[in-house]
Amino acid sequence: MSDWGQDAYGDDALRVDIDDEQAAGGAGADVPSLYYGSVDEFVREYLRNVYRRRIDGRHRYWAAEWWRYDEAVIRLEALWRAWEHLRLDPGTGKSLWWRDHADHHMPALMDPDGPFGAADAPHDLCKRGEPLPYMAPPDGLFVDLRAKLAP
Repeated sequence: MSDWGQDAYGDDALRVDIDDEQAAGGAGADVPSLYYGSVDEFVREYLRNVYRRRIDGRHRYWAAEWWRYDEAVIRLEALWRAWEHLRLDPGTGKSLWWRDHADHHMPALMDPDGPFGAADAPHDLCKRGEPLPYMAPPDGLFVDLRAKLAP
């Protein structure tokens, strides 16, 4: 386990959400709530903290302003939505998410020929063990879908 703790990434809250949804039955059990309300929240609060890689602008690339790259937004949204679905599987959900989704999309994003291939400004780089660089998108670019989905 790391020094930044698993609880910071929603595992305990996830268990409570799943238990509450299953206990509620009815329509609430059919349509689980989102843990993260937007792809931005998912990248900011979860992905950049758990997918730590050295970004040196030679072997791997990342853009702190990831939201400026269409392919990146589409891939990261796919990662977020897959995570939201698979988090509800208490058995192999996390493993499937890593194997089938993160391990597929992240190397494509970070490849020198990928969408971030020209992102080598100092704010796009990080050392091994640091969270991926992040700069907030413009206000309103990614709305919190939890508010839209609320009854």
